[in-house]
Amino acid sequence: MTSASAADAHALLDAHDPILLTTHTSPDGDAIGSELGLARYLRQRGKRVTILNDDDLPDHLAFLPGAEEVEVFAEASVEQKKALAEAELAVALDTNAAERLGALAEPIQQGGAEVLLIDHHTEPEGWFDHAFQRDTAAATAELLCEVIEAGAPELIDADVATPLYTGLMTDTGSFRYSSVTPRVHRTTATLLQRGGISPAPIHSALYDNRSLASLRLLGRALDRIRLRYDGFVGYTTVTPAVLEAAGAGPEDKHGLVGHVLSVAGVGAALLFTETQGGTKVSFRSEGDTHVDGWARSFGGGGHRNASGAYLEEFSLAEALDDVLAAAPQHIGVEPEEARGALTGEDAADLAAAMKAQGAG
Repeated sequence: MTSASAADAHALLDAHDPILLTTHTSPDGDAIGSELGLARYLRQRGKRVTILNDDDLPDHLAFLPGAEEVEVFAEASVEQKKALAEAELAVALDTNAAERLGALAEPIQQGGAEVLLIDHHTEPEGWFDHAFQRDTAAATAELLCEVIEAGAPELIDADVATPLYTGLMTDTGSFRYSSVTPRVHRTTATLLQRGGISPAPIHSALYDNRSLASLRLLGRALDRIRLRYDGFVGYTTVTPAVLEAAGAGPEDKHGLVGHVLSVAGVGAALLFTETQGGTKVSFRSEGDTHVDGWARSFGGGGHRNASGAYLEEFSLAEALDDVLAAAPQHIGVEPEEARGALTGEDAADLAAAMKAQGAG
């Protein structure tokens, strides 16, 4: 894998056609925004572009210009097979691990296209041909703005700026995380000016259109917040029974872990989601408290302050026990006295959840 600058990445994009864009499973605002912003820019330069992901985009991002062009990978699709076969360059955005590409990992790794990584996660895998990667960047969208600046920034219009601004807004917690620098604000100002866009409608589309089910789920998640390590670690849990009681789906969990992080004194927040095959853990933190190593110790990874892991075949109770017990090894908290992860309240929650599942 060769390390690329923004200018190198732009040269690669310029030298190849057609181009395939993809991102991680369960894509977020930075992932989808980066794809759509780059796709619009490349098409203005006469490139043929296909956006192909393992998962569909979430409903709250459907307002983005070009959202209808995001395709979900289907192995039986002749057109998608053709796009994969004809692509001269595949660009992996906002992810640095084959596993996170889902079913697209194998065809991209074994295909004939060169593979360019543009990403801000830590410790990228080495199988990419080229990598424009900086883990101190606030978002992949920030890196793409640098790539465009190295090429034809005059092509930034509303359809380029809106998705890239969305990527920056969502991956910085509306510009409040410690990853926000003067350069991020300058980049944001450039998008607003060149794209002729306004922040308010974008923020409203992202955060003011929540379903009633998602609000009910939020209430249940807030009620289940627990604190550990003298209040520095906070977490909440979501089980299938909790989702069912709220009338919610997995997509309605968006933003829950951020509410845990907002509790006074909490420096690291976790969301445990029980699934049929295991337990998913979302890690969030602030400032110099880095959680990516914590997530990697359980087979996951991500950003310094936002990471995730999936503990296959772990029950919720097992995941709580193992993950929380590992906190002192990764975020500098003092070990607690010997205890299980489950407080009396936790045990009652789990018992109620299992009872509800049994009744269903």
